[in-house]
Amino acid sequence: MEEPVKNPTAIDQDNAVIDKQIKRRNFIAFTSFIVLQGAAFGSWRWLNNQPVEITTATAGAKKPLRRALNKTELFFRKMFSNNHLVKIYPKETAAKNVRVNGDIGMTGPFNIQDWKLDIVKASGDVLNLTLKDLLVLPKTAIIYDFKCVEGWDQIQHWAGVKFSDLIAHYKLDKQAAMEYVGFATPDKAYYVGVDMPSALHPQTILAYEMNDKPLPLDNGAPLRLIIPVKYGIKNLKRISSITFSNTRPPDYWAEQGYDYYSGL
Repeated sequence: MEEPVKNPTAIDQDNAVIDKQIKRRNFIAFTSFIVLQGAAFGSWRWLNNQPVEITTATAGAKKPLRRALNKTELFFRKMFSNNHLVKIYPKETAAKNVRVNGDIGMTGPFNIQDWKLDIVKASGDVLNLTLKDLLVLPKTAIIYDFKCVEGWDQIQHWAGVKFSDLIAHYKLDKQAAMEYVGFATPDKAYYVGVDMPSALHPQTILAYEMNDKPLPLDNGAPLRLIIPVKYGIKNLKRISSITFSNTRPPDYWAEQGYDYYSGL
């Protein structure tokens, strides 16, 4: 049997019901959008009117934002483990032209032949090392996805000495028992502070090679920090000094309002 054909009045009634449902959904969607936009704008205005944090090892951020960042850091530090390793890639996938991003701390006169690494102990004693001192230690290579807070990433190939191997070789256990380690460039214009667990992570290295060749000047020669569990802002180029402390060392970008931890 053929289905009965609806009369025009029934069709009009069905269309009216459908139109009503569409209008209702559009109204709900539009109203939700307006409410969410209003809430976002209100939150932005509220945050923008909050006082700026008191300057310590961090600065420049609104107080509520810094509190949120610090709580996030505590959460991730509790979850941190040396068993959590970043993904390693095949050597052939590494970028041949490694991106150079930033030259803070590397713009002044510099003679690579005069370079040395000063490791400042808690006692005040200073251990002076040359590149030759580092080259005799076991070499570790890593090929991973370097990530920048600006949103770009690149697979890169680095090699050098593990920070943990440096600590062990020079018997710096007392220094490594502290909470933080600080790194700085020769002119002290760029400096970072890193939590000790991240510094001692098995994939953290002091790199002196890139793509199986000596580190280029623009990429931080003769020695730079490669710390895969952090964003690029922590990967200091041209390291000349290392310090240890139980309080946050100065950090260039944290003083500009960025997250101190900067972990991935």
